[in-house]
Amino acid sequence: MAPTSETLTAERILEATEEVLRRHGPAKATVVDVARALGVSHGSVYRHFRTKAALREAVTKRWLDRTSGELSGIAAGDGDPATRLRDWLAALFAAKRRKAGADPELFATYTVLTGENGTAVGEHIADLTAQLTRIVRDGVASGDFTSDDPQATARAVFQATGRFHDPCYAREWEEPGAEADFTAVVDVLLRGLRP
Repeated sequence: MAPTSETLTAERILEATEEVLRRHGPAKATVVDVARALGVSHGSVYRHFRTKAALREAVTKRWLDRTSGELSGIAAGDGDPATRLRDWLAALFAAKRRKAGADPELFATYTVLTGENGTAVGEHIADLTAQLTRIVRDGVASGDFTSDDPQATARAVFQATGRFHDPCYAREWEEPGAEADFTAVVDVLLRGLRP
């Protein structure tokens, strides 16, 4: 039975949009395709998302938020800050590798969408750097790290590890030595943060 507009939720639309994007790619996927997949009119989709751009931004944000959610528990933890920082960076690298490797077509689609959606990407990066800032602040408070400006330090750590989470480097993530390179970069960063 096809859903009605009363049972249609934004979450169901986003799930369908992801599937349509996987099937058709970002260049060919339309709101009509999403509506057809849900068994509703395209007007029903537009009641939840006013434009195609708004729908694409929402599905991009949902995808990025999955990674932020995975990392937030590590950032909010109360363990050793150096271990938390290493674990957080490793979890970010693993999440990005998993997304790129498990569903390369969808990863390529989202790479295109993130290029279109500066707001969602900017919010994602702000959330990730806020999580890193929390870890750095905790390290400064415990005496494990030194930093005059934990927020600037967190941004620097994020930028210094870009090769291991920026989608433009996805092809390198499975190359031999990528894991060793990651470990070496994190070791250097942790040494630099110590008092």
